[in-house]
Amino acid sequence: MRKPTAILTAISMAVILTVTVAGCSSASSVSGTAASSSAAAQTSEDSSAVTADSSSAETASEDTAEDTAAASVTSAGTGTVVSDTLIDTSDLFSERDLEQSADTTDAVSYTAESGSDITITEAGVYIISGTATDCSIIVDCADEDAKVQIVLDGVSITNTDTPVIYVKAADKCFVTTTDSTNTLSVTGTFTSDGETNTDAVIFSKADLVLNGVGTLNISSTGNGITSKDDLKVTGGTYSIECTKNGLEGKDSIAVCGGSFTINSGADGLHSENSDDSTLGSIYISGGTFDITSGDDGIHGTTAIVIDGGEFSIDAVEGIEATYIQINDGTISINASDDGINASAKSTAYDVVVELNGGTISIVMGSGDTDAVDANGSIYVNGGNITITGNSSFDYDTTGELNGGTVIVNGEQITEMPAQMMGGGMAGGMGKGSRG
Repeated sequence: MRKPTAILTAISMAVILTVTVAGCSSASSVSGTAASSSAAAQTSEDSSAVTADSSSAETASEDTAEDTAAASVTSAGTGTVVSDTLIDTSDLFSERDLEQSADTTDAVSYTAESGSDITITEAGVYIISGTATDCSIIVDCADEDAKVQIVLDGVSITNTDTPVIYVKAADKCFVTTTDSTNTLSVTGTFTSDGETNTDAVIFSKADLVLNGVGTLNISSTGNGITSKDDLKVTGGTYSIECTKNGLEGKDSIAVCGGSFTINSGADGLHSENSDDSTLGSIYISGGTFDITSGDDGIHGTTAIVIDGGEFSIDAVEGIEATYIQINDGTISINASDDGINASAKSTAYDVVVELNGGTISIVMGSGDTDAVDANGSIYVNGGNITITGNSSFDYDTTGELNGGTVIVNGEQITEMPAQMMGGGMAGGMGKGSRG
């Protein structure tokens, strides 16, 4: 069954906006209801430096979605959209995820040496320093519950064709930066490890958490940082130059803090599980993002929920997923195709763009482009939205402007533009299943 996404209530009812608290200490997103959670309410972890809660984002329970039979245009104030929780964030970040420094009481220290790998086989905290070439940090734990924390303390490693950090087996791996500058690079073509396509400077088969107070520079001929499970970031400063995706989480990406400068040949942030189309969500409640990408700035298969953060995105398409919900944040998008695009990538959600708050600025390229495009429905319930371009809103099913301030090419609009089948103009052309 698909997630419930849009329920139209009686005319003239007040728009129920999202109540969220941005930031790592209290990350929660519930549309249409008042809900928040703090780190203190999350699942507690053992005080050991090597134990952490392995909880991750889980998909909320599914209910039957109401199908909308035909396109409709609703003027401001004549409808309300209420969305159930798209991403359960109640215990998304564990206490250890949120800690920006490691307990190094019993830590093991290594100095990187050229031509020599560092292999970690047990849970624990490991401090890495030094400068080297062709040196991989390999995590390969027999204990499937092992939690490993790699502390980067002024490291510079350049490899030719293998990941600098390769997590082969563990329950969870933390990569934590001290107050230092760390540089990890791969300069040649990545080689596979058997059937595993290790295509990132940091490549993990397990849950991966990035945190810390330092700087991590990544240069890659493939992806920057990849987790084949869940990827979470709660702190740190990251500069990523790569030919493919900057940050990649197969099952999900969750960010509540950090500073990111990403220049990618493909997507800036990318979450997709080709084996399960119900996975591939992205949740962001904080952080600053400067993304220049050759494809999408932020790309998810299922839902993208933004509860906060500052974003500067220059891309072909700014934000793309099946269901996109923006509740807060400052978002600036410069796109050569669609600015915000909802298309049917997953059957777990209806195709919807839901704008509830925040400040959103979209500048579009010329041609057949749309600032906000949904191969389904668009609901604008709040926020300050400024659009410069040929087509402001393009939707195939329902379009509602229920609240907020919307400026299109210098003029405020109070009604959702009608669909213009067969042409761009005010509402844009319905593009069916175009992604």
